[in-house]
Parts: sequence; C-alpha cells; structure tokens
Amino acid sequence: MLSIRGLTKRFPSPQGELLAVDRVDFDAAAGEFFTMLGPSGCGKTTTLRMIAGLESVSDGAIVFDGRDFARVPPQQRNIGMVFQSYALFPHLSVFENVAYGLRTRGMARPEIARRTDEVLRALQLDAFASRLPATLSGGQQQRVSIARALVYRPSMLLLDEPLANLDAKLRVQMREEIRRIQREFGILSLYVTHDQEEAMAISDRVALFNSGRLVQVGKPRDIYRRPATLFAADFIGQANFLPARLAGRDAAGAKLTLPGGTALVVRHAAALGAEEAVRVPPGADALVMARPERIGIGPAGAGLRGRVLRTQQLGGCLRCVVAAEAVPGEITVDSWHARGEPAEGAEVGLTLDAAECLAFLRPEATA
Repeated sequence: MLSIRGLTKRFPSPQGELLAVDRVDFDAAAGEFFTMLGPSGCGKTTTLRMIAGLESVSDGAIVFDGRDFARVPPQQRNIGMVFQSYALFPHLSVFENVAYGLRTRGMARPEIARRTDEVLRALQLDAFASRLPATLSGGQQQRVSIARALVYRPSMLLLDEPLANLDAKLRVQMREEIRRIQREFGILSLYVTHDQEEAMAISDRVALFNSGRLVQVGKPRDIYRRPATLFAADFIGQANFLPARLAGRDAAGAKLTLPGGTALVVRHAAALGAEEAVRVPPGADALVMARPERIGIGPAGAGLRGRVLRTQQLGGCLRCVVAAEAVPGEITVDSWHARGEPAEGAEVGLTLDAAECLAFLRPEATA
C-alpha cells in the first residue's frame, strides 16, 4: 500500500515561492494500476518524482508498506522507473541494456542471465536479445526500457509519459501492452499522462490534477459519469454545458428550466466553487452538463430547438454540432443509432437524458 498525505512541493522563483503540488492525498493498493492525469504543469510529474526520490518533499508524507520514504534514499526504495525518453545505451544489446542494473548491483552472472532471459520472454523481446536499440521500433525500445525497470523485481513501477514519443496507432497498441505486462507481474504501478483517453482505457483508478491540486480520484467510469467539478467534467471526455434557472429542489433532484422553457429534473447536483461559479452566465443559476451521447436528436418540435451547423461520421458514430436557441456556443450530439443523417442547416429538436445529466449550481443556489 502506498499512502500519500499532505504532499506539497514548493520551488523558489524570482516572484517568490511557486507551489507546484498543494497538499495532495491519495492511497494506491498493491497490484493497482493508478494513473495521475492532468494538463501540463498540473503537478502530476512532480508528485511522481517525489515518490521516486528524485525531488525533495517540502511537506507531507510518502509511506510505502509502512516505511517513511522521506527517510529512505532513492537507491534503496526498490522502485522501477520508465521515462518518456527510452534512455537506452546505444552501444549495448537489448540483453545488456536490460541486465545493466543487475550488474551494477553485483549480482552473480548465472542469476543475471536467468532474470534477464525471464523478463525478455515475458515482454516478448527474447528474439531481439542480441540486437542494438537503433534496430528496434519505438514500441520495441519502450518495451526494453520497461524490461530494464522490471528485471530487478521492484516493489513499485513508476511510468512518466512513457508513450509520448510514439505515433497515435502505436500508442494504442503500447498502452494495452503496458497494461498486460502490469497485470502479469501484479506490481503496483503509478502512471503519469496528460492523455485522458489513455488514462480511461487502462487504469484501475485515476487521480485528476489541476494547478497542483488533486481534483478527484476514482474509477474512470465514475469520474466520467459523476465529475466533481466543471474542470473534471470538461477535461474527461467531451461535455456540453447548458445554462439553466433553478425552480426548486426536492427528493427527486434539482428542478431546472433550460433556455426556451424546457423543464428538467436532474437527480445529481454539485455546488460550484467561487472560481468556477464565474462560468455561469448572468441570469442563470446553474450549468447542466450533458455528455454528447446522452442527448437525443430528432425533428424540430420536442425539447430544445436548434439548427445543425455541421455533421461528422466518426466510424459508427454520427456527430452533429448544433446551435440551439438561447444557448451560448455549440452543442455536440453523438448518435450511434441515427436513422438518417440530419442535413446541415436542418431544424432539429434536442432532448436530454436527465438521469445522466449533472447540475453544477451557483453557491447561493444551494443555500
């Protein structure tokens, strides 16, 4: 078990102290694939580096299996690290790159050979053991770097944007490969990425960071369906935000009125913080979040009236971008069972699945 409590990192700067990580708390269990997700500069990599011992801790605690890592030198933490750059020795074979860490530890040659062969087979690299890194593809080189991190049997594996240098198709293949390897070895893995699709596809749980703070921790599906903040809703997947007036609240949920008079009862509601409340336009009490796949589109007459601006065929999904009456901006609708493609310029009606919507209310509306 890894336990992070009040983890904080401050860096000196000409303007004063820069707070890079602000009182972060989370736990990660044995065998878990735990992803730290967020935009560039949000503190996720700094958090990973503090866990690895590559950055000092300003405040807080890092406890792993009951050991206070602040008192453990980095080389004694038994952590495997995989970086964005493969950092392979170009003059050494795949076998020697993987075995290098064992040699520096003074391990006996037969044991080095046995462990290296074992991990190369597990990562399907045994056929490339005698080759130099330059003769391998990007995905193969990244697998070598993972093998090098796993060969000395670390207690925890840390991966910092390991797929950033790969093309889109190879990224998808390699993220599945990394997940397969992690499950096979059963090792607690902390993964850092800014790619929300990547995080959602392979993680047991996701920790979403923003501006040095931990915004939300949960299973990918839970964060997608019930984001805790507007930032989480906007960053994870696509979301539409519609202004609404609050007519009342009861056990059934928040009774809201959308532009044009459409009434909606939203079961799940959250209060906005002061920083995000400014996104609610004047005259509205709330923003209703609706995922594109939770909005129905049909002939004009029911629900929100709108006009199709453009359509896109995304594989089996038809995406329509609609301008709705009295709603600022555009509304994106994804339909997997569209009967006929609405023409660009056509008048349509939009209906929301209230059970899957979330209302973000101004603080004064929740009082």
